Amino acid sequence: MINNKIIFLTGGTGSFGKKFIKMANEYYSPKKIIVYSRDELKQYEMMQFVEQKKYPVLFRIGDVRDGERLRRCMIGSDYVIHAAALKHVPAAEVNPYEFIKTNILGAQNVIEAALDCSVEKVIALSTDKACNPINLYGATKLAADKLFVAAGTHQATVKFGVVRYGNVIGSRGSVIPFFMNQMHTGRISITDKRMTRFLITLEQGVNLVFHALKNLSGGEIYIPKIPSMNIMDIAEVIAPGVEKNIIGIRPGEKLHEVMISEDDARLTIEERENFIVYPAAKSIQNTLDTKFVPEQFRYASDTNSQVMANEELRELLQRFELKGHELVYKN
Repeated sequence: MINNKIIFLTGGTGSFGKKFIKMANEYYSPKKIIVYSRDELKQYEMMQFVEQKKYPVLFRIGDVRDGERLRRCMIGSDYVIHAAALKHVPAAEVNPYEFIKTNILGAQNVIEAALDCSVEKVIALSTDKACNPINLYGATKLAADKLFVAAGTHQATVKFGVVRYGNVIGSRGSVIPFFMNQMHTGRISITDKRMTRFLITLEQGVNLVFHALKNLSGGEIYIPKIPSMNIMDIAEVIAPGVEKNIIGIRPGEKLHEVMISEDDARLTIEERENFIVYPAAKSIQNTLDTKFVPEQFRYASDTNSQVMANEELRELLQRFELKGHELVYKN
């Protein structure tokens, strides 16, 4: 699938990018991966790792806001994985235009550069917060999703698609390393004890991108079937017996995550491991193998039939160690 391909990865120094580069080179033989990001320190740190592994990775400093730089660096690429985004929910509420410039205008720049450079396929990373958004971050990601879906629906030269998933276990800013850093104070802050969250590993996120690259026809949103947990259970696994302090929901925060709304149900089909939401402007191939979800279907963390047990999360976390504000896989 990606053997001998040149892959252009925006925001490639983040948690996803690190795992994507490792898995792409372990399972396939890409010709080259171009990491395009704006943080020279993160690029320098990643460079030490890829040089040690002898992975075919090039680093280019640039911002998705800069369409001309994006276009110049993308020339010759076969696939584009768009992971660059501003993601902090409270920061979006007080810096709205900065999020609009990166998450929406940056997405448009990626689309235009991909068309100008005649790449084969583009996969954009989305978030559960783009479904029925109640905060600005989610609204910017919804707008970005609409841009990629429209691009994939209304032109045939480049295939565009989206993958959407929830909290990545251990990534920077996620709740698990946050709890781990807090537990040494003897108290953990929880916004609301009713809260539930989807949980996905980085491997699952990268494999979903591989699956989308292989099967993309244009304009689809791929959503994985993953487990969810109550926030109190997560906290108890991380810090058993530590005091839990309920502080109230933050502005723009949801009690439960939704990845497919009732309004999208009529456009959604079910695979063994994923759901696929098709664009409204594109007819779904209705064959004997096509399994539509029921009417009024809703894929949400509070009604999810797949619940991760405390022991399962505890065993999973044994594969990680805490470094700063993220979990990294043990060697």
